[in-house]
Amino acid sequence: MIDMQEIEKAYAYITYRERLQVFRHVDFPAAGIQVPGGTMEPGEDTAKAVLREAEEERGLSCLVMNRYLGRDAFRDVANPIMMRHYFHLICPVITPETWQHYEETPSDVSPDPILFEFYWLPRDEAAGKLDPYFAAGLERLATSRDENGR
Repeated sequence: MIDMQEIEKAYAYITYRERLQVFRHVDFPAAGIQVPGGTMEPGEDTAKAVLREAEEERGLSCLVMNRYLGRDAFRDVANPIMMRHYFHLICPVITPETWQHYEETPSDVSPDPILFEFYWLPRDEAAGKLDPYFAAGLERLATSRDENGR
């Protein structure tokens, strides 16, 4: 019997007004359009993990936690079971429309930093452009609004 290890992931759905922050891998466009996130450290708090991942990938630390959107279990043929945690973070300040940042500690243990290009999408266009792997979190964001309508 194979022992399937569960991996915990935390994903950030970052908004500024009615826009969602996304990125693409500059050198690997086939990876699709994604949201910041990644593998949690063993025993790491989920809220701290999502902020850490978002800051590592974006290179900016201006985010505010809005709320936890939920979790689900995901498995594909090449990976163990992943428990995916989704968060809505708010970017309270204006950031550039686009920028690039190297992630120095990629979760795929690549020896070299990975270059990401970040940009903003209107939230109502994100579902048709975001990689399907991230659809569950986007759906949760779309159906969950805070007291300010965000």
